[in-house]
Amino acid sequence: MTALPSNTARHLFVVLAGAFLLCTAFAGPARADFRLCNNTGSRVGVAIGYKDADGWTTEGWWNISARSCDTLLRGALVARYYYIYAVDYDRGGEWSGKAYMCSREKEFTIRGTDDCLARGYDRTGYFEVDTTEQRSWTVQLTDNAEQQPDRPLPPRVPPGPSRGPSQAPSNPFEGGKR
Repeated sequence: MTALPSNTARHLFVVLAGAFLLCTAFAGPARADFRLCNNTGSRVGVAIGYKDADGWTTEGWWNISARSCDTLLRGALVARYYYIYAVDYDRGGEWSGKAYMCSREKEFTIRGTDDCLARGYDRTGYFEVDTTEQRSWTVQLTDNAEQQPDRPLPPRVPPGPSRGPSQAPSNPFEGGKR
């Protein structure tokens, strides 16, 4: 094996170091968001509920066009369970569940899930999303016919007391459009 002349070796080092710096400069941090994709032919309105270090929060509305996605929360996920409520603006119906939290018809950010009606909010059933403690997650909203699995899913183990405002464990079919 023949050694490269020192000028050639230095030049090669500078080129490789420059390429490395260029690649890392444009790489950017890995994305870690909570996203929702609307895979229906309708426009939908979406609200989300979650628990962070300050307690329970619900937020809405994201208006998501047919066959498109939007980021609901930016950054690494802070909880395992998130809760979604969505309405179909064009054909009616909703994606809902048994985790009751607060919402309202206009844009909102609401702290707490108790006494929604007494505080002037609506009491709305959200469906649970188990992110399995991933750093990022995407929910896929589909029409009801697309959401039903070929065979029934096994029943889930009842939740522990720390999961949240759910009064009952979520049925695997509750995220489906009604």
